[in-house]
Amino acid sequence: MATDLEIARAATLRPIREIAEKAGIPEDALEPYGRYKAKVSLDFVNAQKGRPDGALVLVTGINPTAAGEGKTTTTVGLGDALNSLGTRAMIALREPSLGPCFGVKGGATGGGHAQVLPMEEINLHFTGDFHAITSANNLLAAMVDNHLYWGNELGLDARRIVWRRAVDMNDRALRSINAALGGVPNGFPREDGFDITVASEVMAVFCLAKDLADLQARLGRIIVGYTRDGRAITARDLKADGAMAALLRDALAPNLVQTLEGSPALVHGGPFANIAHGCNSVIATKLALKLADVVVTEAGFGADLGAEKFLDIKCRAAGLAPKACVVVATTRALKLHGGVAKSALGTEDVAAVTRGISNLRRHVQNMQKFGLPVVVALNKFTGDTEAEIAAVREAMRPLGTKVILCTHWADGAAGTADLARAVLELIEGGTASFEPLYQSHVSLAGKIETVAREIYHAASVSIPPPVAAKLKRFEDAGFGDVPVCIAKTQYSFSADPTLLGAPEGHVLPLRDVRLSAGAGFVVAIAGEIMTMPGLPRRPAAEGIGLDAEGRIEGLF
Repeated sequence: MATDLEIARAATLRPIREIAEKAGIPEDALEPYGRYKAKVSLDFVNAQKGRPDGALVLVTGINPTAAGEGKTTTTVGLGDALNSLGTRAMIALREPSLGPCFGVKGGATGGGHAQVLPMEEINLHFTGDFHAITSANNLLAAMVDNHLYWGNELGLDARRIVWRRAVDMNDRALRSINAALGGVPNGFPREDGFDITVASEVMAVFCLAKDLADLQARLGRIIVGYTRDGRAITARDLKADGAMAALLRDALAPNLVQTLEGSPALVHGGPFANIAHGCNSVIATKLALKLADVVVTEAGFGADLGAEKFLDIKCRAAGLAPKACVVVATTRALKLHGGVAKSALGTEDVAAVTRGISNLRRHVQNMQKFGLPVVVALNKFTGDTEAEIAAVREAMRPLGTKVILCTHWADGAAGTADLARAVLELIEGGTASFEPLYQSHVSLAGKIETVAREIYHAASVSIPPPVAAKLKRFEDAGFGDVPVCIAKTQYSFSADPTLLGAPEGHVLPLRDVRLSAGAGFVVAIAGEIMTMPGLPRRPAAEGIGLDAEGRIEGLF
């Protein structure tokens, strides 16, 4: 069986100007990065703002497992299938982070015959957006320490600096560091640390900004620390916002690429969904909506994370209203949620599938709470049996949710044609009545409790007094109306990654809260989740290299 990389290499890519023409983008609006990828100029993006929007479709999934679910693959396959049926469709995805590529998860360009291309370039440096975001983040960090060194005119308390450095790599050794060691010439020693770039506030600002002016305004609102009397010091106070915006100017233009079957795809921005808000850029999504009748976008990890944040943070900030939702699952993943060992997934076990369906059921019901009609995309594996598939269909029937069998990994658009028809049926049915889960006026603690109760089915939230005091300070400073971004494990509805299925009555333990004033939300960190991941015992990087012809091997 051919690997994803082998399938990608065997594809005949079309020049990016042809893909642009198909999407309604003139060649003079392109800024090419080679033959097969390009940025779409912001002038062209801004010129589309008066056009009507197409229909937005959200693709999400169950809590991820080692068996794999195929959410990105389904997003690509659905976009290809819609185009093959004569619907003008575009795909809007996040850019992959180098951390997972070299860690355990691998790349994020789909798989099999449902991929965005050029796969190797997208998964590695692409157009340099993440490097620009990292540089802007670390420029601000350098200016903070430089301000301290040259007299600290603003009175910034070195013990109350909250801005951290960033790098787009899993590196646990950088989670907590001591900076400015080595004596007077190197500045004032203090505790510091790194987050992975995709969890940084600059990434969130980049993805939520509406245009260049909004980008610089949001960057200026970033809080880097506090004075001894509690006054916030911002990037604008340090006069860093202009230079940061300059670093990000070219990156803010969306990236245009293609699927293996020639569908246009905008791949732009890439915050993690377990420790950040998990959605591609507002600019790319809105451009796609102006150019296509249907836009298929994806939110990271399970619907309890990426989809909830897409709906409560991104849609609220950008004024988006999805028309339908696809929840992706596999019978193999449902067996894992049902308690079966990974080594036994090839054996029929209808009882285990039935137990694991509790996870799928909850995600479907959660999406329905937002007023979205839902269809389940069941990715088919060779060993799936009719009895297992029937169990999933039977379980979804009381929810009014169709289960569509998908074979796009092997068959491309033809394998998701039925899913495309089901999605069009939901859009044309006009039953979507999107509403966020909570209102802006609810307290920050109340918002966290609402998500924990309604989405995670937690009995309560444990908020230690120091964390509660922080929430109170945020509200007193005028940030009580912002949404919340809960950082927790992706593997469970709870904060315990070993609690699979659909646990109830658990306690969500908050460890810390961080104000992202530029992004416009409060991050609530639950359980043991880290904003800087580490590499596994055997990272994927060990298997990546170059062959005798200089081609990349081992990337997946």
